[in-house]
Amino acid sequence: MRGTLLARRNNMANGRLMHICISDRKGVCKHEIPSAVIVADHGMKDDVHAGVWHRQVSLLAHVDIEFMRAKGLNLKPGAFGENLVIDGIDADELGVGSLLKIGDVLLELTQIGKVCHTRCAIYYSTGDCIMPRTGLFARVLEGGELLPGAPVEILRFISRSTIQAAIITVSDRCATGQMIDTAGPAVASLLNENLHAHIAWTATLPDEMDRISEALKDYTDRRVDLIVTTGGTGISPRDLTPEATRNVLDRELPGLAEAMRATSALRTPNALLSRAVAGVRRETLIVNLPGSLNAAVENLSAILAAIPHAVKMLRGESAHPESDTGRVIAPKSSDLYQLQPLSTHNALGNP
Repeated sequence: MRGTLLARRNNMANGRLMHICISDRKGVCKHEIPSAVIVADHGMKDDVHAGVWHRQVSLLAHVDIEFMRAKGLNLKPGAFGENLVIDGIDADELGVGSLLKIGDVLLELTQIGKVCHTRCAIYYSTGDCIMPRTGLFARVLEGGELLPGAPVEILRFISRSTIQAAIITVSDRCATGQMIDTAGPAVASLLNENLHAHIAWTATLPDEMDRISEALKDYTDRRVDLIVTTGGTGISPRDLTPEATRNVLDRELPGLAEAMRATSALRTPNALLSRAVAGVRRETLIVNLPGSLNAAVENLSAILAAIPHAVKMLRGESAHPESDTGRVIAPKSSDLYQLQPLSTHNALGNP
C-alpha cells in the first residue's frame, strides 16, 4: 500500500528513549521516573491517561522540547504532560497508523496533536504547550518494561502527508448484527485505492442522532482529515444522519452534495430524495453517503477528485501554489511591503 513501508533501517534501532514520565492527575506536568511498565491496550501502569481509549501513551520528540528550551524556558522532562521523550527519529514525518517499537513495547500512532478546549496548568507553567501541535499519541499493542536508553524503531511508516480517514456506518440493522455492512468496506477500498488514504477509524452506529453527532465530534477531535458516513440520508423516519451532521458542522459545502445527487440522478430519479450533506468541522471534511453499496461508491466517486484539494486547504496549505508564485507579498528592506510583479498572462491564460 502506498504511504506505508518498512523503515529504511530494517529492524535496526534508529532512535532512543530519553525520558519516562508519569502523573496521577490530568492537566498537570508529569514527573520523570526511572522505569515504567507499559500494559497492552491500557498504557503506562499508574498513569492517569492510561485506559481503554486511543490515547494511552503520549510522546514528544526531544528536538521539540529543545526548541522550547532555546526560548529560555527551564523545562524538566514531563513539562508538557508527555509520557515518553524520544530522540533520533524524524517525528514530524510520522503519520497516524505508524508503528513504533520501543524496547519490547509496540505502539501504534493514533493521533497527531490534540484539541485543548481550555488552558491547563501546563500552559501556565511553561508559557506555551507544544503537545497540541507536535504531540504523538498511541495505543499499546504489546506491553513490556521500559528503561531510558531503549532503542526506538519504526516498524511501519505512514507519511504525515497521507490522508487520514474515518468511516462511520449508520444503520440500525448493521449495528445489531442483523445485516452485514457492505458500503463501509467498499468506501474504504475506494479511498485507499484512489487517494491512498489511510483508514484510521471505523465505527458502526444505530440511527440515533446524538450518537452520530458525538462520533463526528470525537473523530474531528482526533484530527482526521476526512469523515465519511454511510446510511441514514433518505426520508424514512429513522434517517437522521444529515441532521446529526449539521449539528456539528462549522460550514456546509453544498456543492459536494449537489454533485453527488446530480451524478446519481442520471441513473435513477430516486437520487433526488437524498438529503446527504457535506461540510467542514474545524480541520475535518465530513461527507454523507447513502447506505447501499452501489449508491455509496457512485456518490463518493463523483466528488473524489475534489477531496485532496479540500484536505490541503483545511491543513492550511496554499490553495493555488502554482499560481500564487507571482502574487506573493515580500518585505522590503524598509520594512514596508510591495506586491511582486503579476504574471504576464491574464485570467484566461492568454498573453
